[in-house]
Amino acid sequence: MLSVLVAFVVRCLLVALFLPFSALDKIWNFGQAVDQAEEAIPNRKLATMLIVCGFVVEIVMSAAILAGFWDRLAALILAAYCLATALLWKRFWNEPDFLLKGARAHRTLYWDFLKNLALAGGFLLLTFGSDAAGVRRFFAHPLASSHPYEIAAHER
Repeated sequence: MLSVLVAFVVRCLLVALFLPFSALDKIWNFGQAVDQAEEAIPNRKLATMLIVCGFVVEIVMSAAILAGFWDRLAALILAAYCLATALLWKRFWNEPDFLLKGARAHRTLYWDFLKNLALAGGFLLLTFGSDAAGVRRFFAHPLASSHPYEIAAHER
């Protein structure tokens, strides 16, 4: 039973940024979220659609990971989402005062960019596992669950 609890807590920690925090932020500050999206996508309707799609991705994929239902595919989608948001909205390299040393206003973008990359890595680890056989298993059966809460008969 402890192993099931640990597996669930690990998944909760992995998706906590999205469910509930980022999803709630999109609800409570929808206009600001669209304004931020417009920085990368200068069309208000398209930016609004991206925020709504992002909200759906965050809720549905996080729930799938927690439930263990199509969780590997959901993790792959969230990894792609993290990479896309890093490249579109965490563009530290475009800031004129970015330097790694000294007081700089936009250095937080750099850390946010790296956080998104690291989170994508965590989701990819959930997608593929930690070895080459896991990659092969995913591509052979991309919709298969990882069965995160199943305890093998020999472990009971």
